[in-house]
Amino acid sequence: MIVRIVKLILNQEVVEEFKTFFDRMAPQIRSFEGCQYLELLQDINQPNIVFTYSYWEDQNALDKYRYSDFFRGFWSEAKTKFDGKPEAWSNHKIAVLE
Repeated sequence: MIVRIVKLILNQEVVEEFKTFFDRMAPQIRSFEGCQYLELLQDINQPNIVFTYSYWEDQNALDKYRYSDFFRGFWSEAKTKFDGKPEAWSNHKIAVLE
């Protein structure tokens, strides 16, 4: 499993607009083959910083999504709302602490 975390710095004026946009797109992302989980997180001290947090079956599934026509359209619209360069991390889950 791949855990993908993407940090996005948004323009202050479009934070709510981005959240609405993401809510509209999330069902399509979640239904993408290999996507097991997706959520949007918002920094409590800097509300213009958000993170996408998703689980993908494997690197192949993530890559199919990232190179899809859907992603190109989604990303093209999303990046008009950015106020900084996105950062992304792909991780393997190695332990669950309970």
